[in-house]
Amino acid sequence: MGMTITEKILADHAGKKSVEPGELITVKVDIALGNDVTAPIAIRKFKELGAKQVFDVNRVVLVPDHFTPNKDILSATQAKILRDFAREYGITHYFELGEVGIEHVLLPEQGIVLPGDLVIGADSHTCTYGALGAFSTGVGSTDLAAAWVTGEIWLRVPESIKFVYHGKRNRWVTGKDLILYTIGKIGVDGALYKAMEFRGPVIEELPMSDRFTMANMAVEAGAKNGIIPPDEITLEFIKNRAKRSYKLYYSDSDAKYSEVIDIDVTEIEPQVALPHLPENTKNVREVSHIEIDQVFIGSCTNGRLEDLRIAAKILKGKKKKKYLRLIVIPATPTIYRQALKEGIIEILTEAGAVIGPPTCGPCLGGHMGVLAKGERALATTNRNFVGRMGHPESEVYLASPAVAAASAITGRITHPDEVYQGED
Repeated sequence: MGMTITEKILADHAGKKSVEPGELITVKVDIALGNDVTAPIAIRKFKELGAKQVFDVNRVVLVPDHFTPNKDILSATQAKILRDFAREYGITHYFELGEVGIEHVLLPEQGIVLPGDLVIGADSHTCTYGALGAFSTGVGSTDLAAAWVTGEIWLRVPESIKFVYHGKRNRWVTGKDLILYTIGKIGVDGALYKAMEFRGPVIEELPMSDRFTMANMAVEAGAKNGIIPPDEITLEFIKNRAKRSYKLYYSDSDAKYSEVIDIDVTEIEPQVALPHLPENTKNVREVSHIEIDQVFIGSCTNGRLEDLRIAAKILKGKKKKKYLRLIVIPATPTIYRQALKEGIIEILTEAGAVIGPPTCGPCLGGHMGVLAKGERALATTNRNFVGRMGHPESEVYLASPAVAAASAITGRITHPDEVYQGED
């Protein structure tokens, strides 16, 4: 019996010829990631273990991105713990303010994560790197600490679900819409502890930015990981980024899946997830009467250059609705600089947007965009749980950058076609 791409990566990292779903294995880790929320706990546990050094200074990554620039004394203390640890143990991949970006955008951009890697991170959206053909998953801070010491972690091999996307995408339908539609179809526990393997001609045509978005939100369906087989688009992305060797894995033709789900994208329109779960999805035209107070474009899901370009195309020469707050946060300094060069920042600020420094910030209700009681936000983020972006009696709606930009103009959830009639 053949193996899936996920099973092959796990088998190789376990030093085994093959693995099967349900099997408990110990695997070697290529990258072990922590941020300013989760790493301080791991650092404390690491020191309690009496470790003298991390397993590899080039494979431990520390990214202070959630509460930076620091919003208060507590967040400054969290960031200092990372900084001191990185200095003490000589961590190669530590990113200080000015060079730091949102971790799940920054690591692929910097070539730190590559195809075939096994990546763990004390952040649930570590599954993002599956877009490169890597196995990546979130873990707890204590597991991260143990991995820093040993370079290993134990895992249970997940079953795989194959999602096959075919047909022709409608205008404005992006990877964000495809994954929202998929979560709406299977539910937030529809892939519980399973690998979501995204396949089909539609996926093969998607740019890397859309692939990252889809893999990023696999965890919102309960998945252990999301993964896309590497191809020429993947190789082009890493061509000038990779600084070490990597390996390409592919599923065997006779690999076993717990389920195969076929999705005709021709029927999919831009999606919106209503409060308070990502599975609560509807076509944007069904909810175009809902008024909003804030629009946020950014996060590890949709803060890439391609996302900002879409927003700028729709907002160019227009203004945001009076009394509405439009917040845009480029995910990394590199993206910020390129957006400046292309005139994107100017377009967005002329439309009335405020541009924030690279940070997770508003996504988790951290800072720079917290909601008050009774307020509604439309966000390009990945979660809309109760209180996710602020007050527990606020509401968060999830959508693509195109829908977000259009909605900023009208002050209500809006299909991009309502405000933009130009060419794609």
